[in-house]
Amino acid sequence: MRHWVVAGLFVLSLITYIDRAAISSVKDPLSAELGLSGQQMGAVFSAFALGYAIAQVPSGWAADRFGPRLMLSAVVVFWSLLTALTGAVHQFFVLIAVRFTFGIAEAGAFPGSARAFYNWLPPWEHGRANGIIFAASRLGAAIAFPIMAWLLASNSWRTAFFWLAIPGIVWGIAWYAWFRDEPPTPPQRAAAPSGAEPSFGQIFRSRPMLLAMSQYFIVNFTTFLCLTWMLPYLKERFALSPSAAAFYAMIPLLVGATAQWATGTIVDKLYRSKHKPWSRRLPAIAGFLLSAAGISAIPHVENVQTVVFLFTVAAFGAEMTISPSWAFCMDIGGRKSGAITGSMNMLGNLGSFVSANLFPVLGAGYFTLVAILNLYSAAAWFFMVSSSAQKTGSRG
Repeated sequence: MRHWVVAGLFVLSLITYIDRAAISSVKDPLSAELGLSGQQMGAVFSAFALGYAIAQVPSGWAADRFGPRLMLSAVVVFWSLLTALTGAVHQFFVLIAVRFTFGIAEAGAFPGSARAFYNWLPPWEHGRANGIIFAASRLGAAIAFPIMAWLLASNSWRTAFFWLAIPGIVWGIAWYAWFRDEPPTPPQRAAAPSGAEPSFGQIFRSRPMLLAMSQYFIVNFTTFLCLTWMLPYLKERFALSPSAAAFYAMIPLLVGATAQWATGTIVDKLYRSKHKPWSRRLPAIAGFLLSAAGISAIPHVENVQTVVFLFTVAAFGAEMTISPSWAFCMDIGGRKSGAITGSMNMLGNLGSFVSANLFPVLGAGYFTLVAILNLYSAAAWFFMVSSSAQKTGSRG
């Protein structure tokens, strides 16, 4: 049964990123019709990221308080309606408001998924489960480009958003009808620390949590770039056709999805081995170093295929850090996993907000900045230790 839970959340993650990434594909017709500049489009991209960021903790709290069944069903239907509404706007500030509210609605997807995983899965399956759903998110983002190219071939950009709303509405209804918040038999977990369970505030202010949030702020500098500005950047820098740009932009996301899946498996294998204390840290450190190497070289290469390869290396490295980050927060969050993962994701998406606005301003200097920040994050992981990752626990 728990495998069906993971499968259901895999589909949710696909839908989430198809809906999220679709707007990048309509940048040209949308900005032409509404008369938007590049910086205004950056504001449109970042409006989503800001709404998504500020709603992370409240949505995580809602998942902990009301359960992932009700919370996920409600937010998925709500953001699907906002996806359709995106196709109905005619003014810049209305578009900003819709995308900001869309971000608020989508904020519940991954904290709600984390709480569902905590309820249904033992900790030695958290890495792989998170790897699976975040792999789905990148697959969703990747296939959003050809899906939108196909829809735009026979529909206006407005009509395309109406079609995109349907899968989410169907998913939300099906999830509420089928899923239950608690399994018949609770999963085994690592031994809990002695004494009273720490409060949300105590966990939030702890050094491991502050480091987790800071490094996740930086993760999204690379991943959000691939979801937003990468396609227009490749198209404009190398004078590509829309179909060629969509093809090239899809490659880093597809390869990044394999990083999610593979890293999640490695995290769980290390957790069950004598290297348990490094089960979260080692994959994340390797990922940040790889991301720094790829992103730093992009502005110095003139061949489109090589630039796409470097984007792919950078994306692969950044994606390697996501599964361990979420598993780490579930380690320290326990029954507050929804709010704790939401806190980390809040900082991550503030990083998305900054990234979307910074890229058109800094240009080539953006890549150097992100490489330096990736090196900081690799260093931060040396000091991120959770007590549950140190405990042996019983696997049963």
